[in-house]
Amino acid sequence: MGLPFAPLYSSIEDIEKYINKYKYTGNAVLDNSKISVEQFKSFISKYCTINTIYAINVSDSNTAIELLNNGVYQLVDFDVSTSTDIPASRLISSSKDIKIINPGATDLSAELLKYLKTDRADGLYTTVVVDEYERCLGLVYSSKESIEKAISLGQGIYYSRSRNEVWYKGATSGHVQELLRFDFDCDGDALKFVVKQSGEFCHVPSQKSCFGSFGYGFYELESVLKDRLVNAAPNSYTRRLFNDEELLHAKIREEAQELVDAKDKDEISWECADLIYFAFVKLIKNGVSLKDVEKNLQLKNLKTIKRKGDAKPEFLVSSGSASASNGSKSNTSTSTSTVGGPIHLNVVKCSDKEAVEKAFVRPIQDTESIMSLVKPIVENVKTNGDKAILEYTSKFDKVELTTPILEAPFPEEYSNSLSDEIKGALDLSIANVEKFHKAQLQLEVMNVETQPGVICSRFPRPIEKVGCYIPGGTAILPSTALMLGVPAKVANCKEIVFASPPGKNGKLSAEVVYVASKVGCSKIVMAGGAQAVAAMAYGTESVPKVDKILGPGNQFVTAAKMLVNNDTSALCSIDMPAGPSEVLVIADNTSDVDFVASDLLSQAEHGVDSQVILVGVNLSDDYVTRLQKAVDQQANNLPRVEIVRKCIEHSTIVLCNDYESAFEMSNKYAPEHLILQIENAEDYVKLVDNAGSVFVGAYTPESCGDYSSGTNHTLPTYGYARQYSGVNTSTFQKFITAQYVTPKGLDNIGKAVMCVAKVEGLDGHRNAVKIRMSKLGLLPKHFV
Repeated sequence: MGLPFAPLYSSIEDIEKYINKYKYTGNAVLDNSKISVEQFKSFISKYCTINTIYAINVSDSNTAIELLNNGVYQLVDFDVSTSTDIPASRLISSSKDIKIINPGATDLSAELLKYLKTDRADGLYTTVVVDEYERCLGLVYSSKESIEKAISLGQGIYYSRSRNEVWYKGATSGHVQELLRFDFDCDGDALKFVVKQSGEFCHVPSQKSCFGSFGYGFYELESVLKDRLVNAAPNSYTRRLFNDEELLHAKIREEAQELVDAKDKDEISWECADLIYFAFVKLIKNGVSLKDVEKNLQLKNLKTIKRKGDAKPEFLVSSGSASASNGSKSNTSTSTSTVGGPIHLNVVKCSDKEAVEKAFVRPIQDTESIMSLVKPIVENVKTNGDKAILEYTSKFDKVELTTPILEAPFPEEYSNSLSDEIKGALDLSIANVEKFHKAQLQLEVMNVETQPGVICSRFPRPIEKVGCYIPGGTAILPSTALMLGVPAKVANCKEIVFASPPGKNGKLSAEVVYVASKVGCSKIVMAGGAQAVAAMAYGTESVPKVDKILGPGNQFVTAAKMLVNNDTSALCSIDMPAGPSEVLVIADNTSDVDFVASDLLSQAEHGVDSQVILVGVNLSDDYVTRLQKAVDQQANNLPRVEIVRKCIEHSTIVLCNDYESAFEMSNKYAPEHLILQIENAEDYVKLVDNAGSVFVGAYTPESCGDYSSGTNHTLPTYGYARQYSGVNTSTFQKFITAQYVTPKGLDNIGKAVMCVAKVEGLDGHRNAVKIRMSKLGLLPKHFV
């Protein structure tokens, strides 16, 4: 049968000694003629890391069944005919099928070598090295001498074929290995060393395994969170999770509920990953390792823990009724809202600094885990081009296409399917956006004479090829198409490429195609997500490579944009980092509660991770009550009410005493959209330092800027309004500088150039000026 070797335990003392000495977690053979059933149970509960436990010399069926029920995996030399309750799969015909090593042996390596064989001419043994998590590090070779030294010293020691000597792993690099345990395969011709690796195993720098990266699995997450437990920034979201147990527990409950509510495969896997992340935070916070969890899983798998199997009453709901608890998204406290309950914002006071800090934390974006999912997609498109795009469109969009692009001139069926009303609305919006962005267009050359004879200039040029990402997903967004396409047209970009996912019918949004034709788009990539970004960044057989990618998207799109932006082989820039949509409204008691509520909800319907903040100036209790009622009433009349509900759960009203404090808070938050619903709103614009776009006065809803006023709605989110502008005409331009130096100008700056070049030790730079000045007769004697 050829099972892995196993020590024979005849006493509990042998068990303790062997496991402690060799950190053994392989298979165990227990002789129950000398160990009682109770001792078996004690052993199993204490040493549940043992993979498989075999019992021998079982004399009666009752004892056999009891052993099997308490964690013994298989029985040896037990006659199946004595009991019909024991399946044959749980029996081994002979103890000879199990290679047994005597745990009392003084020379364990000699015992091991009895069972090893090799057909190699050099007498070496093929050895697979894995880490403590059973992940393969590489393939090496062992000799009898190296095996003896490895076991006696408890280190990773092998045989180097290139140097013809015993190889002490890490002796020169410091990347030593602690030998945890060893095993050999069923044929006895290959060894497995389980080691704890210090540093990298592979000789390739920063590569842990000879087979490349391990990816981003459970153990990487455990390692990352252990590091963050110690090193996370004081105000970071992860630090708050570690420090605020109430928040952590609320997130675990929230994600568990969202997993319960998830329907399709992608949603279930996404919500399960979220739940696992927060569960891991709980583990690390309390010093629990993944190994500890695995031990308990093994106990459950071996059925050593008996449970009735019913859910607790508080988690059961009657058929057709709503869950009694809806997972909280609140960043300030555990939400009290329930499914079907009132849709209300949290309320905190400006003086409560900690509550305000929590309220202003954006919904978490786990960049590392998202990036690990995005990287293989980007690499696949980079390598396989159109084929990869079509595969991902089939997988993610459930659409089978024969080509990944739609080329201009676009089919008339798209335009013909639109009403005159929607065409007129789009035409008006395009005209206004074009008018405002033409006013921004810089065409003139700037000339400045910095010194007599030294003329410096700066002149604009359009970015030649731009890619505009138009999200699909939960909404059709022709507005994004025109907000990106119009300024690209105004800037005179030579090629404009759109990317947008197709619908279930395999067609693009007719509105998006209509805008594409209006702005002179050459091609539309019929794909979304990271694959669309990769296609435009690197180019494929059908998709032209672009120089800059612009446009909003989900976390996968954002991660892909940041990835290609940092890849020098792509040579592709992006407009800005992006996060979920957000709005901050500043209101006072003169504001119309219905106006304010509608402004908050216009952003809340974007997605569950959107965030809306109301900063109220001297708001009365009556005003807050009326506002909350208006929010609830309007929200329940919206088709996307469930999205709104989840968004509002992590959104907040912050009560301030004066306008200065309100604007100070707004500037700190740096919102994507800032709405001023206050008396004499125009007078307060001067206090705005950080915002994507400002909407001034009661009759300026954010919706106007989203569509038709003329300003651009592609704006910095997630606090990036501190550093970035929204998309504008210059986003599609680059600016080149030039200088013209006359002999007189060289006389004026040449000596300074040579002095600085000398200080920096760049004699070639100094010489380029020196030769010219010398030929002109302008070189001072002390520069010769």
